[in-house]
Amino acid sequence: MSEAKRIAEQHRRAYHGEAWHGPDVFEALRGVNAAAAAAHPIAGAHSIWELVLHLTSWEQIVRSRVEGDLIDASDELDWPTPARPTPKAWLEARAALKAASDELRATIARLSDRKLQTKQPGASGTYYELVHGQLQHALYHAGQMVLLRKAR
Repeated sequence: MSEAKRIAEQHRRAYHGEAWHGPDVFEALRGVNAAAAAAHPIAGAHSIWELVLHLTSWEQIVRSRVEGDLIDASDELDWPTPARPTPKAWLEARAALKAASDELRATIARLSDRKLQTKQPGASGTYYELVHGQLQHALYHAGQMVLLRKAR
């Protein structure tokens, strides 16, 4: 198995199950309704909904960067403003995260080992560091979501 396929498998585990550390991203979201997702039970912390939008943006940003687009993460792109908290909007936010994570995972799986070791244009790290960084980022925010659920 190539290194890229191993990383893609770790990405799948981070989002969809069998993560050894604890709940994956979608497990952390299971049973969260729109009102709970929009809540701010910890002062100064982002809501679960905000974290979902943030992760969606970064899945898209990383995919774009891997594909050669030197996209810059503006504040608005980094932390999008959630829609009015309706069940439909919450369902759409989760579906967008799933689509973005599936697309990035497929992009990662297609990378060559050579590309993984290549330095990103305009950045200090390699593509290997970029995709691993996004995986770590997702797990960090999954942990936050679990704590936000417990704080309610």
